[in-house]
Amino acid sequence: MFHAASPPPHVEQDQSNQDKQDIQNKQHESGDQPQNRPKQRDSFFDNAKYLAIVLVAVAHSWEPLKGDSRILQGAYMVVYAFHMPAFIVISGFFSRSFDARPDRLKRLVTGVLVPYVLFETAYPLFKRVVDHTPDQEISLLDPWYLTWFLCALFIWRLTTPIWKLVRHPLPVALGVAALASVTPDIGDDLDLQRVLQFLPFFVLGLCLKPEHFRLVRRRSVRIAAVPVFAFALAFAWWAVPRMNAAWLYHRDAAQELAAPWWAGPVMQLALFGCSLVLTVCFFAWVPGRKLWFTALGAGTLYGYLLHGFLIKAGEYRGWFEHGWLHRPLGEILVSVLAAAAVTVLCTPPVQRVFRFAMEPTMAWAFKRDATEVARERVKTRVSA
Repeated sequence: MFHAASPPPHVEQDQSNQDKQDIQNKQHESGDQPQNRPKQRDSFFDNAKYLAIVLVAVAHSWEPLKGDSRILQGAYMVVYAFHMPAFIVISGFFSRSFDARPDRLKRLVTGVLVPYVLFETAYPLFKRVVDHTPDQEISLLDPWYLTWFLCALFIWRLTTPIWKLVRHPLPVALGVAALASVTPDIGDDLDLQRVLQFLPFFVLGLCLKPEHFRLVRRRSVRIAAVPVFAFALAFAWWAVPRMNAAWLYHRDAAQELAAPWWAGPVMQLALFGCSLVLTVCFFAWVPGRKLWFTALGAGTLYGYLLHGFLIKAGEYRGWFEHGWLHRPLGEILVSVLAAAAVTVLCTPPVQRVFRFAMEPTMAWAFKRDATEVARERVKTRVSA
């Protein structure tokens, strides 16, 4: 199952290229960019992340409204089938070079673990104040609302070196997800059901190469995506009264959804296939050129974590209870407002305000890497 030999040259080259892209992305986000930088951030991935996060916010805004509209429930099911899988595939793709190198572990802690702790605390505190529930429990073991993704990303990324060793990582990940879907004893700690059931999408991202994304962006795929999405919407409309939408959340075992145990692996494989097809169609429609929203792709984590406060505030304060919002024009207005809000939350000014929580440097918390110290000494001697 495992390779003991060193990776082939093309894998080392991919990792080297990914290291360069990581450096360029970091420079792009910080504004520290050399004049002769050879390569910009890939606009396609920034566009895809921005569009995916808009769909996440819009779908969340539909949750309080969808009960009154079968059409909205069908659209909700279609969006939920691919918006997080698409985001997770991209996360896996950009995790291909992750290893136990100190700088990457530090970035994992400051960019994923610390935001998880802060927002896992902030959301319950927000509920205490806004919803007047002073007894709301704060627990770092039970991800609250949106924070499950940070918990999952931390675990997935830590296991990346293992998946890079496995000979057939995707089938193994699917097997793990299928087993999780029939194991209710896993419980709710760290939302492990979601971590394991969404795992195949992350592993798929680890297995992909840039040329795979170029393949799905061909004109023929874009054309084919139109009838595919049309069929998906029609099927979802038909499935609304016949299917439990909770399957799409991947947070429960089959037995917890009042289904026989064997339905877990069957639904897991079926939903993976459907989500993969819709994700391919979504990527086919994502523009590859630089647009007005391309730069916002670097701030999607801000939009993801912050828009939840707006959605929850609306639920706590009864904003969604107005009758006219449950009519078509009201549903369209809510969708537009959600898209606009998450767009604003991805902008550079918002990033600057909340960078202390999303991307803290925390130099005080870490030992300096011996390699980095030695490199600085060499530079000092050379300059002297």
